[in-house]
Amino acid sequence: MPYAELLNEQERQLLYERSNEVTYDAKEIIFHQGSRSSHITYLKEGLVKVFKTNRQKKSVILKIIPPGNYFGLISVFGSEIHQYSAACVEPSVIVDIDINAFRSVLAGNGHYATKLLTKVSQDGLFIFDRLMAQTHKQLPGRIADVLLYFAETIYGSTSYTLPLTRKELAELAGTTKESFIRTLMEFKRDRIINLEGSKVEIVSMKIVETLSNLG
Repeated sequence: MPYAELLNEQERQLLYERSNEVTYDAKEIIFHQGSRSSHITYLKEGLVKVFKTNRQKKSVILKIIPPGNYFGLISVFGSEIHQYSAACVEPSVIVDIDINAFRSVLAGNGHYATKLLTKVSQDGLFIFDRLMAQTHKQLPGRIADVLLYFAETIYGSTSYTLPLTRKELAELAGTTKESFIRTLMEFKRDRIINLEGSKVEIVSMKIVETLSNLG
């Protein structure tokens, strides 16, 4: 688990004893927006999307969680009600840790608590920046952001397979499915990327970065 080196043996044992490992299928919901949180969730294997749904049932994907990360930490430091939903993008292994045991460790380990609070702050700033980008950036800049997000944050490679449907990718970019597909095909036609089905290769990282920066 993250920052395990900051935990002593007793703390690690407590979290281990109060945790439960669960395997989920692709597209399976882990928790729903508005439900009460009783666990801290750690992604051991797989890929998870975190998304928020409004009253009109329109969803916006806030973040993609790669393996080795907690999610739902806002339930420790903020509301005990989940402010968003989480679902598996691909088959995943989730570790649920009892929230009271987790809080007990935080109360006795200031270094660990500080690290996690920093992580919560970084996640909040990331979501804030993404929402600002969706408001102020033109569509090519938002699509470039999505391509860079998968290349740099999720896969660490300029060649990868998009793990989301076109509809989900549009939700991540804050646009419609049709607009996302059209812009992606324009990138392909302009030889900014190679695209075969869901397989992407960023041909010109410089152009993608420029589009992202200029918005």
